[in-house]
Amino acid sequence: MNNDLREDICSIGHSLFARGLTSGSSGNISARLPDGGWLMTPTNVAMGDLDPAQLSLFDSDGRHVAGPQPTKETFLHFAMYRNRTDAGAVVHLHSTHSVAVSMLDGIDPEEVLPPLTAYSVMRVGAVRLIPYFPPGDEQLGTAVGAVAARHHAVLLANHGPVVAGRDLRTAQFAIEELEETAKLFLLLDGRNYRGLSPDQVAELKRRFGL
Repeated sequence: MNNDLREDICSIGHSLFARGLTSGSSGNISARLPDGGWLMTPTNVAMGDLDPAQLSLFDSDGRHVAGPQPTKETFLHFAMYRNRTDAGAVVHLHSTHSVAVSMLDGIDPEEVLPPLTAYSVMRVGAVRLIPYFPPGDEQLGTAVGAVAARHHAVLLANHGPVVAGRDLRTAQFAIEELEETAKLFLLLDGRNYRGLSPDQVAELKRRFGL
């Protein structure tokens, strides 16, 4: 199971990198192990270069116990895990369209993106904007932790999205859906458009138990 999870983390990282959803050494991925520990991508390694044998291992108390030095944004992941017992994985990216939306004046911090498509409602939900803090500032973790119980997807201002899911694929698909919704939102800027109505959103939530 540990080896399969290592392979899956790297496969997802390679895919995200190849499609331009992350660049350089930005972004990070983590997953919860069956024993309560975690695997996390290391610092200063491009997702396109991830090696299953070179991931950071944490024990069930959140202590780094093996592998290379973990990402400096470890606290973002643990902010999600501490507040969402259903979270099996967390993905953080610096994806272009999501970052662009986070920089817009006048967006609603309680719901950064309107409900444009059914899948944005089903996979992402209401995205909360987190105020700007410098990268690596642990106040970011505090701010994410304060809203994580209500939002499994958040957007760090001038930085990028952080998304938790019940497993790696769920987190991956959700953060990809967030990026596509951000792209749609920017494409529609200044145009009249038809998003989903409150009744349509409510029906999706009822139908899919959201």
